[in-house]
Amino acid sequence: MFIVVLSLIELEINMIRDITIGQYYQTESVIHKLDSRVKIIATLVYIISLFCFNNFSGYILAALFFLCIVKLSKVPFKFIVKGLKPIMFMLIFTAALNLLWTPGEHILFEAGVIVITLEGIKKMAFMALRLIFLIIGSSLMTLTTTPNQLTDAIEHLLRLLNYIKVPVHEVAMMMSIALRFIPILIEETDKIMKAQLARGADFESGNIIHRIKSMIPILIPLFVSAARRANDLALAMDSRCYHGGRGRTKMKPLKYKSCDFIAYFILLCYIVLLIIIRKFVPF
Repeated sequence: MFIVVLSLIELEINMIRDITIGQYYQTESVIHKLDSRVKIIATLVYIISLFCFNNFSGYILAALFFLCIVKLSKVPFKFIVKGLKPIMFMLIFTAALNLLWTPGEHILFEAGVIVITLEGIKKMAFMALRLIFLIIGSSLMTLTTTPNQLTDAIEHLLRLLNYIKVPVHEVAMMMSIALRFIPILIEETDKIMKAQLARGADFESGNIIHRIKSMIPILIPLFVSAARRANDLALAMDSRCYHGGRGRTKMKPLKYKSCDFIAYFILLCYIVLLIIIRKFVPF
């Protein structure tokens, strides 16, 4: 019994480690060298395009485009795909809802309240593909861009909001710190779970209320650690006289290069192909 519990807890720990959003994969590649503004705009366009496809040929285009970017980024494909494991339950649940609750004219199976239609299968496939490409596409952006680069890019892209008194620099800094803390909190959760396991903690046996109570020894130290890290960060920023974005200079200012314009051209070609497929390809 103890071996079974140990295996289940080890599985949970491995799922926590599989979260890739917020992590940075250090390597030398064309994608890593691109301007961070290009990568943010390309990611947004790619995510929006996923909701514009109304046929499977569009998702084939999205898959081919993504695989080419992964090849250029030199990030292992297995490292990107493992980020889907933590959302597998949500993915299956969403697909099941779309399969069972989508009405249609072509009924394939019917048993009481359970009705499966051809339209439901199509919508289930589309929703699953959208979630998969959305997660791995966002993961690839953070894997190839450092938090500092993301902060500078977000601040630059939203700089016009400064005219309506929106604290763009502070918002970008908060987003960057949140992304930076994701892998730190994942590692901290891993350590706490292993420590509680070594003390004989049981996270699986008992009813649902007992399982929720068994998570308290993990959540309380995690919140305390997160608060302590946030306080240390605030003291460090205050001791360095940090006062926001006004009047601050940058050690590495953002400058477009020739490869960035080539990337924009490739993105434009992707948008044109998307329009062509949406209008002229029926399947």
